Amino acid sequence: MDLTVKSRNGKITERQRQHIEEKLGKLGRYMDQISSATVEVHTEQHRQAGEVHRVQVTLTGDRGVILRAEEQSSDLYSAIDEVQSVLQRQIKRYKEKFWRRERQRRQPDKIAAIEIPTAVAESAVAEAEVEVEGREIEVIRTKQFTLRPMFTDDAIEQMELLGHNFFVFQDAENQRFSVLYRRRDGNYGLIVPDPI
Repeated sequence: MDLTVKSRNGKITERQRQHIEEKLGKLGRYMDQISSATVEVHTEQHRQAGEVHRVQVTLTGDRGVILRAEEQSSDLYSAIDEVQSVLQRQIKRYKEKFWRRERQRRQPDKIAAIEIPTAVAESAVAEAEVEVEGREIEVIRTKQFTLRPMFTDDAIEQMELLGHNFFVFQDAENQRFSVLYRRRDGNYGLIVPDPI
């Protein structure tokens, strides 16, 4: 497993790095398909709590599996331990769903396909450039990821594992890029672009 440790502010000591490697190395016992792990450590000062360490770990596995957990604590070592515990539970949940039971595909009619006209998409971009409460909106974080073909039920599971409200993926059935999102009623919607 390739391990990358990033610190937004401050420096990670060799002892802290060893603790991270030891804890994340144990996850290999639960899932040997983990190809890389990215650890981001951020230290903040809070008025009441003092110094708080936030640790976010992203595991990338074979077949496009991504698991992510984030925890914070006043002690960096306990935050790392908590993240490892959360990831361990996520791995167990993932394995129970996909390896111990037969995979059952969801019916396509349970997911609403929504097509967005070009005019609507262009107006949404124009609105995004508007100032909010006197300050200009800006992009504060950019993420890059590899799109691998997957079925819609795999995308739903991946979105749930990440804890996101939407998920961009390449549909394995038609090779089109799609956006899966959670609706207010708890169901899922699927945005499928119309090819030009």
